[in-house]
Amino acid sequence: MADDNPNDWRRYRFATRAVRAGQHRTNEGENSEPIFATSSFVFANAAQAAARFAHEEEGNIYSRFTNPTVRTFEERLAALEGAEACVATSSGMAAILSMCLALLKAGDHVVSSNSIFGSTKLLFNNILARFGVDFDYVPIADRDAWQGALRKNTRLMFVETPGNPLTEIADLTELAGIARAAGVLLVVDNCFCTPALQRPLEMGADIVVHSATKYLDGQGRCVGGAVLGSQKVVGEEVYAVLRNGGATMSPFNAWVFLKGLETLEIRMLAVSQSAVRLAGWLMQQSAVEHVYYPGLPSHPQYALAQRQQRASGGIVSFDVRGGQEAAWRLIDSTRLLSITANLGDTKSTITHPATTTHGRWTPEQRAEAGIGDGLVRIAVGLEDVEDIQDDLQFH
Repeated sequence: MADDNPNDWRRYRFATRAVRAGQHRTNEGENSEPIFATSSFVFANAAQAAARFAHEEEGNIYSRFTNPTVRTFEERLAALEGAEACVATSSGMAAILSMCLALLKAGDHVVSSNSIFGSTKLLFNNILARFGVDFDYVPIADRDAWQGALRKNTRLMFVETPGNPLTEIADLTELAGIARAAGVLLVVDNCFCTPALQRPLEMGADIVVHSATKYLDGQGRCVGGAVLGSQKVVGEEVYAVLRNGGATMSPFNAWVFLKGLETLEIRMLAVSQSAVRLAGWLMQQSAVEHVYYPGLPSHPQYALAQRQQRASGGIVSFDVRGGQEAAWRLIDSTRLLSITANLGDTKSTITHPATTTHGRWTPEQRAEAGIGDGLVRIAVGLEDVEDIQDDLQFH
């Protein structure tokens, strides 16, 4: 039973887990989690060293793959996502790469949604494809396309929901059913929602990946990532790649992310509240052709988002009349918003996806994904939303 184990966080609610889960106090009695800034750990004797290396005894060995601060972050994030295991990595892209290296081999096939982060598609097409892995891309909300793209050698279905940058929503319960029937694993990039707003594992997903750089940190301070899932797949197979491949999260970054998790729920609900107000305001601007935000009734998957997500998140994208020239003019006119492609910060950011996050895609790939030259993406932060509106000078 959960109540019999003081370290079983299932009996606590989300906000409590975000503050407390994973902490194991040392003999110093600290209230805040310490940073274990050490590369290695000392063994009591040679026999203990041998037992640790042989996996006969649990304990710290070397900070590339065993560090108490990193482990606290892993345990806390796993408690929030409802996962058996979490492996922390040096970046979000390292998380996706580690997952792929653990689970894919030459001759395997992956079906992915088309609306994913630009670097993810480049990792798939330009790097992993060189090692004999084949990729197909489908519209995120097209059930028949997902079903039709499956092959006998399909190993993974990969989806980012909400999608980047047009905020399309995938029906995770439906995709999990397709994956289960085909005997493949469903991987969900939960970067935009975080477990504060959406928990894919509860809807049948097998693996969740994160860029901790974004909302998990929440203040734009550090780079990191994570892979979550079962003990067998993540705790053993992905962990083995991390141990030997070395895409390691630093203890300092893990500590920063721990502090970010403590305020995750508060921040995600706050940015969602501001984003829906900004999206509604943008719809009233004559210079704006279209607004993409799952919290608007005009969004094609609005009803699904209301069911699947606790709130709609902080990403608002919109098409400006006049193409790239008008989009750049709008971006350059801002004085408050930060012109950067990062997101998830307390400071609102603005970017032009066609020339930044998705700038290395071909024009044909961008057109297929619906990313036009006039598209602008705002990641809403914690400023007063009226000041954000005042900063957007449409001409």
